[in-house]
Amino acid sequence: MPDLQADRLGVLICGHGSRNRLAVEEFAQMVDALRPKLGPMPVEHGYLEFARPILRDGLDALRERGVTKVLAIPAMLFAAGHAKNDIPSVLNTYTAETGLSIDYGRELGIDRLMVAAAGARVQECLDQAPAQVPLSDTLLVVVGRGSSDPDANSNVAKVTRMLVEGFGFGWGETVYSGVTFPLVESGLRHVVRLGFRRVVVIPYFLFSGVLVSRIRQNTEAVAADHPEVEFLSAGYLGDHPKVVDTFRERVEEVLRGDTAMNCSLCKYRAQVLGFEQDVGRAQESHHHHVEGLAESCTLCERECTGVCQVDVIPGHHDHGSHDHSPHDHSHGDGGHHHHPPYPHADHPLGPRTLGSKGSSQKS
Repeated sequence: MPDLQADRLGVLICGHGSRNRLAVEEFAQMVDALRPKLGPMPVEHGYLEFARPILRDGLDALRERGVTKVLAIPAMLFAAGHAKNDIPSVLNTYTAETGLSIDYGRELGIDRLMVAAAGARVQECLDQAPAQVPLSDTLLVVVGRGSSDPDANSNVAKVTRMLVEGFGFGWGETVYSGVTFPLVESGLRHVVRLGFRRVVVIPYFLFSGVLVSRIRQNTEAVAADHPEVEFLSAGYLGDHPKVVDTFRERVEEVLRGDTAMNCSLCKYRAQVLGFEQDVGRAQESHHHHVEGLAESCTLCERECTGVCQVDVIPGHHDHGSHDHSPHDHSHGDGGHHHHPPYPHADHPLGPRTLGSKGSSQKS
């Protein structure tokens, strides 16, 4: 570690935030586990939306502790809109207002430690299974968050392949919880046609929340219709020690000046097939209006899934009449902001509720 008396460094772990209290608590616990690994540097955290402290709160806390340079690490599995646009926008604005120096690290990404953490969750699931089924007769399904950024989506598929080869599963598939395709339930209904005796489903998520619960509900629904197939649900990543170690590595990368993200397939920088309209899009955050909010939906009085959950619970809402996402609304100046349209919103296995206009699109 550097000479803190000279540098006065501090670390900010930048989370997305959730309306789910358990997810927020788990995130804070992970940061607590990280602190002794980075000491004596002070470590704070903040969220983009739906929970406190917000990012600015975390930055304020570091300044109050005498920090003059912040190493900011995005707590994102892959680099999509949050890591590429939303968090940098907040940090840049804070620097412009206060003069605080902030160095930005890279996302957790495709990493040997992250794959090992996922493998540990899969192994725990297999160890708890009631019966022995050969791995060659087992199909692994990895569930990613889903994004309008194809680079991030493809990284989930790479994790799937590494786990399949690492264990020797008979087959592997990748599905997503929203925004892109195939979605969880439709994807699972396709994989049962392959005839494997067992299907292991792992949510490749950092923490609990509405989406993880829905993945399990989708899995149970398909399992009920196919009693001939054994479905097992693995745990999400959580604060597995190897996840905590990955955050430590990201901080060390910033200290070394080695923080380059993969830009060769970034839709904002390169002509990626099907997403050419996004090249050069302005870097701006769409979360300022929901920083710190954690409210239930006032129309249905159930926990809202937030701006990053745009696919509808079957039988619950039609976005034509009630959109949980505040991404198409009037601001104080009477203006609106919109996410770019996702080109495959009408895919039969995917997020049809996004529609073709993309008004509630979230990456």
